[in-house]
Amino acid sequence: MTAGAYTVIQAASAGGVLRLTLNNPWRKNAIGPAMVSELLHALEAGMADEAVRCVVLTGAGDAFCAGGDFAQLSGAEGAPQPEVKGDYADLLLAMANAGKPIVARVNGHALGGGLGLVAASHVAIGARGAKLGTPEINVGLFPMMIMAVLQRHVSRRKLLEMMLLGQRLDADEAAQCGLLNKAVEPGALDAAVDEVTSTLAAKSPIAVRLGLEAFAAQDDLDLESALPLLRERLAGCLATDDAREGLMAFLEKRQPRWSGR
Repeated sequence: MTAGAYTVIQAASAGGVLRLTLNNPWRKNAIGPAMVSELLHALEAGMADEAVRCVVLTGAGDAFCAGGDFAQLSGAEGAPQPEVKGDYADLLLAMANAGKPIVARVNGHALGGGLGLVAASHVAIGARGAKLGTPEINVGLFPMMIMAVLQRHVSRRKLLEMMLLGQRLDADEAAQCGLLNKAVEPGALDAAVDEVTSTLAAKSPIAVRLGLEAFAAQDDLDLESALPLLRERLAGCLATDDAREGLMAFLEKRQPRWSGR
């Protein structure tokens, strides 16, 4: 699928950054099968593009993502659904296992499935005024799939409170409990995201990829299993051209010239 074929997202790449914008603002960027499919296609293309160093995920209009598209979930629209690539669980897995950093630019409300996208990103920066929460209980549902990524950031007690009460946190509260790295004023959001992406784009792409892969591999392991695995991954990292270049540049007191190998 080419960028021009997308209907509910937009994809644009510049300066090593692939920007993916959820683009159905008339429904607050609610996520349904078509959007999931397009995000999976776009992420796959971005991971394969050597020019892309990191990905920014954001929403069009005044919302990041209001959650699942209930009209599609309930079948209320009646129209047949197009053939799609994967489902929402596949999307969360693709994000969690991505070999390039994904930065969530949380420009507005991120609720339900939208909050899952924030939690599955590697870095998340939110604008004050945005609400982040799990309102599913209020419509007789429960945030089943997203709890798997939320529990990696939020304490057990706080997560249960959020899900059972259907809480919506403001951006500062979300930062305090680990859902966001930082909360900033809306006018400072782009500068904060640009600072992160420009820093990421300047790093060794193979070191970033190997590091993210190792982080994902050890995430659920106990210490006795994680350390041997990480010892092996470190040896692989030390064997790269970029590691040799980085160490030489450090000794020669100059900026490294990354080859990505």
